[in-house]
Amino acid sequence: MAGTNRDRQLPEGDLASPRPARHQEGTLVVRGWTRTGLLAGGAVAALLLTTGPASAHVEVSADKARAGATDSVLTFVAESESTTAGITALRVILPAGIAPTDVTWVSGPTGWALKTGADGYTVSGPAVPAGRDAEYAVRIRQLPTDSRQLVFKTLQTYSDGRVDRWIEAPNPAGAEPENPAPVLTVAAAPAGTVTSPSTAPTPSAAPTTEAAATASPTPAAAQDEQDSGTSAWVWLLVVAVAAAAFGGLWWVLRRRRA
Repeated sequence: MAGTNRDRQLPEGDLASPRPARHQEGTLVVRGWTRTGLLAGGAVAALLLTTGPASAHVEVSADKARAGATDSVLTFVAESESTTAGITALRVILPAGIAPTDVTWVSGPTGWALKTGADGYTVSGPAVPAGRDAEYAVRIRQLPTDSRQLVFKTLQTYSDGRVDRWIEAPNPAGAEPENPAPVLTVAAAPAGTVTSPSTAPTPSAAPTTEAAATASPTPAAAQDEQDSGTSAWVWLLVVAVAAAAFGGLWWVLRRRRA
């Protein structure tokens, strides 16, 4: 009888022994899937954070950053966003209070020159090397006395025809625009400063400036605006990360079945 009891207990022991193994395997499946999901989620979050609005890609500074300052030299730096084409031109729409005739050329890339228009000016010349920023300086006869922020809307052209439109003024709510225009913040004008008559905006210049700023972009410019958003390679990486996550789940489940 004792032998019979031991024989009966052995199968029961054999049947009970796999339960902890299955429980452990299930725990490993959950942990493996959780780890894979966390890694995939972190990678996707990092990619999405890198696609947020960019900081200003054309910046401006002045040696006399004060309202009403005379003969102030403004330096513009246009950052390159292309590794295959160089910057060839920068068209600037002047803020109210600065006339195109008040702007004179100081320095810039080799071979570049300034040409004034109805509402601003254009500096252009041979393409700078691909991937290199374009820096130039102009002299303003007198800065406006009644403004503390001067917005210089800029169209940036590359040798392959690409046009970046940095024309969005600062948002009063504080949110950074997607295509920010370069902005010069100046100190208040000293008491008694008088604005030169030549710096007053002409009636014809105001409508032209507004039209240039709000006009529908050309096909090339429209394409560039799409390029300024989430790039295609970012979405490809997101898809790759998701595929890796599902692949990891499939591999864990396959091991569980085995």
